[in-house]
Amino acid sequence: MYFAALLARTEDGWEASDTELDDVETLSDLADLAREASPEEDTVLVLIEQEDAWFGVVRVDGEDDPRIYVSDAAAAVRSAYGELLLTDELLGREPGTTDGPDLDSLDLDGTEDGESEADEDEEETTGSDSVPHSPVGDGEILDDLGISEKELRTLDAEDALGSIAEALGASEVLETVR
Repeated sequence: MYFAALLARTEDGWEASDTELDDVETLSDLADLAREASPEEDTVLVLIEQEDAWFGVVRVDGEDDPRIYVSDAAAAVRSAYGELLLTDELLGREPGTTDGPDLDSLDLDGTEDGESEADEDEEETTGSDSVPHSPVGDGEILDDLGISEKELRTLDAEDALGSIAEALGASEVLETVR
């Protein structure tokens, strides 16, 4: 189960809105969605969590490039929303490269006869081996808002978004959209 919300900082404090990410296909789309939430070009945080597995924070400040933090890259890479956040740059890969199998070298004739269990095991691990089972991204993403990198890294995925909202003074507005 996923939850995603936008927190926009305004003169009057934080405003929260539930957001649907079904139409978001790229990080650029997500940044545009965040910018729409704040016409004054104030700070907008996109908070995403997958129940008990991982959480992510995307920070958009006006027209600046989005800043990203993901609590567990290996868990996030297995989800559509996580893949949205885990850019090649964030994972330290050359843009355009993939760690999956070379599709040109695969036999895609529709017959799976002759595959061994070893082949299946290899297929299951391909792609996620190079993704760390640890946080990736900008650990200082919330420093100026009162949450240090050390605090961010110690948050448990189960209640991270609530803890972040509480530290920002936005827990009540976040709960209204939950």
